[in-house]
Amino acid sequence: MAIRPFKIEVSDSALVDLKCRLARTRLPDTVANAGWRYGTDRDFLNALVVYWREHFDWRAAEERLNQFPQFIAEIDGLDIHFLHVRGKGPNALPLIVTHGWPSSVAEFAKIIPLLTDPASHGGRAEDSFDVIAPSLPGFGFSKAPKQPGMSSRAVTGIWVKLMKDVLGYARFFAHGGDIGGGITNRLGRWKSAAAIHAMVAAPVEHPDSPPLSDAEKSWLATVQKWEDDEGAYWHQQRTRPETLAYGLNDSPAGLAAWIVEKWQSWSDCGGDVFSRFSMEELLTNISIYWFTETIGSSMRMYYETAHDPNPDTSAKIEVPARIFLSREEVERCPLEYAARSYTDFSYGLAERGGHFLAAEEPQLLADDIRNWFRRFR
Repeated sequence: MAIRPFKIEVSDSALVDLKCRLARTRLPDTVANAGWRYGTDRDFLNALVVYWREHFDWRAAEERLNQFPQFIAEIDGLDIHFLHVRGKGPNALPLIVTHGWPSSVAEFAKIIPLLTDPASHGGRAEDSFDVIAPSLPGFGFSKAPKQPGMSSRAVTGIWVKLMKDVLGYARFFAHGGDIGGGITNRLGRWKSAAAIHAMVAAPVEHPDSPPLSDAEKSWLATVQKWEDDEGAYWHQQRTRPETLAYGLNDSPAGLAAWIVEKWQSWSDCGGDVFSRFSMEELLTNISIYWFTETIGSSMRMYYETAHDPNPDTSAKIEVPARIFLSREEVERCPLEYAARSYTDFSYGLAERGGHFLAAEEPQLLADDIRNWFRRFR
């Protein structure tokens, strides 16, 4: 399978079009002191739109991302975009890292140097990795599938071909959270990856599974409450993503509102999103969705996964697994819940950081990844 180099090059006309659309933003009214209780805070969004239009430098963001070697490989008829950064230490381990939603490979910008060149960032050269960071199909710079069926299970098969057939790694390792965590767990379930590091547990129910513990029941009640309070996006995207996509693909302010709410709500920011992310970080990620017009196709993955006739979750994961959970409460399952799914695993809880851990706490996450995979060198 041929690989061709790739460079991010958004056209000048696309930049002009964005600024024109931002200038015509029409925000809805709101109630007094609404804050974030009803959704994205109106004052925050207005400030973000103004900054995006008047101050944000996409060309600088583009240059930062283009510092990473990027490529395109056609797999199963789809152009798959990926970063491929070689490790600078001896015997670097190949590690595929998979982002989630509403994120992109830009989330890994701070952690990639820590993994590929640990000696320059407080670590040991012998802990280096070759990092492969693909854009999920229909996210960012990977082409969107035109046929139904691109579930997370289907993506897992593409990742196996990318690592083994395209890049020639007979033995590789995997990390991911959110959608990427599900794919990472499946790479372990299929025994395609030699070992995995996942930020979500993959529960499996067996006929001989013990009854739920009190801790599990309490956590599942928390999950249900979270779904009641936060789960509207998930229900919409797994049932009628296309209806929502029309508005988000046409309005940059609408797109920003849909995405930034999740970065504010799901990160470990205490309500202040700027305590974790700069305006440049937020807008780089949002701009990737805008310029590639992939918000609709990214949401369709929820639909395809929810309607996958073969979710492939019946077997325990036998390859060694590290379950490292952020402070995002909905993912912070008890140890005994994770134990239902793995035969050889390590369980850890991050002291800081939420859903976007690679961007929030890159050093903390890099240290845990280095420590876990050291045993496989």
